[in-house]
Amino acid sequence: MPIEPKAKEQQRVLLFADPEGAVCAWRALFEQYGSVHQVESISDARAALEAEHFDVALVASEELLPLTSNAGRDQARLILDGISHAVCSVDRTAQLVWSNAAFRQYPPDVADRLRAACFEILQQFERDDSLRTRRRALELDTAYYFDISATALPAPGPEIDRVVALVFDTTAMSRMRQKLDAIESAGRELVTLDSDVTARMEVSERLARLEDMVIRYCRDLLQFTHFAVFVLDPGTKRMDAVLSGGFGEPEKVYTIYAEPEGNGISGWVASTGQSYLCPDISQDPLYLSGFQKARSSLTVPLRLKDQIVGVLNVESDKLAAFTDEDRLFAEIFSHYLAVALQTLKLLVVERSETTGQLAAEVRAELAEPLNEIVSEATSVLQRVAEQNAEAAARLRRIIEQVDRAREVLQQVTEVQGIRGLMPPTAEIDPAFRSKRVLVADDEDIIREAIADVMSKAGALPVMARDGQEAVAMIAQQRFDLVLSDIKMPLRNGYEVFAAAKAQNPHCPVILITGFGYDPEHSIVKASREGLAGVLFKPFKVDQLMELVTKALTAPTA
Repeated sequence: MPIEPKAKEQQRVLLFADPEGAVCAWRALFEQYGSVHQVESISDARAALEAEHFDVALVASEELLPLTSNAGRDQARLILDGISHAVCSVDRTAQLVWSNAAFRQYPPDVADRLRAACFEILQQFERDDSLRTRRRALELDTAYYFDISATALPAPGPEIDRVVALVFDTTAMSRMRQKLDAIESAGRELVTLDSDVTARMEVSERLARLEDMVIRYCRDLLQFTHFAVFVLDPGTKRMDAVLSGGFGEPEKVYTIYAEPEGNGISGWVASTGQSYLCPDISQDPLYLSGFQKARSSLTVPLRLKDQIVGVLNVESDKLAAFTDEDRLFAEIFSHYLAVALQTLKLLVVERSETTGQLAAEVRAELAEPLNEIVSEATSVLQRVAEQNAEAAARLRRIIEQVDRAREVLQQVTEVQGIRGLMPPTAEIDPAFRSKRVLVADDEDIIREAIADVMSKAGALPVMARDGQEAVAMIAQQRFDLVLSDIKMPLRNGYEVFAAAKAQNPHCPVILITGFGYDPEHSIVKASREGLAGVLFKPFKVDQLMELVTKALTAPTA
């Protein structure tokens, strides 16, 4: 509650200390306005309120409630009326005894549902009064979300006289969480197009389907009515609009490049990689006219790993139409959109191709960013697995979704081909189909080369850049085969082998070494414990394939 400055000797403050010291931390501030009288117990607070007049009473939130039933009731109510959270009191006849201003602002039906919830809590206290405070979450037809914290006030006898409740309105937070979940779901659909449907489509139909999905989610999920998506040519830095919604005919056709000056807000965002909120386009020299009635705009980069591949530009006919929350949602959606647009960009090229090479290029282009998602998710999962079960479960689902994306990309290149453009490809060896293979090597060229061979053979490779990352992935994911270099930072090949066998004794492990280099005797130790094979650098693809095939088809003990 704001304090109006006045003569120091006239301003009196009652300070009720809390055990954690949260209230006492404000003492220095209030001493600037007047004399502070600090009490340490409820009885002292009651006595002080009965004996003297105080202009302000400052107390810990859980200690507010008992004061309302004592001599300081009027002063306490003034304080309760001034706080932003709703407060109410319900007696044992289910009647609303008192409520503050924040509570009274709710519609009558909402207030009545809150009163009923408080009465239910009172009945719980009557059955079991071992707890001092009870909490309850309340959802009202998806329109309101509350977190109620209620304290029981005893009558002169042993019975509970009433409960006093502090009501936290969590509607905004709950809606944000729901929207984030919806964006995550939409993003998954964007990057994992239904292979059963798309495989039977002409390329033009697949392009139209992807465009329709992007437009639908921008409008229905993000409420972006006027928007355009630009893709960036990394060679020329030119930005071309690949799809848009609600813009109509532009006032002027621009040739835009990813440059910070002279190329509008979209050019600035593409060149800097930073999002841009423009509350009033008439006051922003960067803005180049797009939507004819635009008055404000929001532009975010489309980022694929550490590369900017385009921008999403959104405009509105209202001033300051976009908030930081809109920016956050757009940035999250843009990560999925970047992967989908990369697929779209490659599919556009496919219209002039008559071979199956493009599908492999799509898979190769997306292999690294998809692997980066798995690597980051595994790293975070390792840190939060024990402390936050819900977050751990979500991270595991993300890893599973990446596997599903890899499978979809694999299926697109198989047997069916693309009708009218691509002939059917050779069938994948069942020994490799959808097998999850961990490739651990600190040399980028070796790691990526092996992963590429495994992917083309029909497997689903996951890459680890060092021994520690490999061990972390093994702890959190299931693998059908592990290929690991012997000499790596942080953890060596034998430690990777041991981790894989501890997680799954039947998982075959192949160790890789350069010219027999094995200072830690990893091969000797692992051979005694079930090593599937050794690959010596430099090796040929057929040597790799022969050894991997043997490992994947060997009978388990």
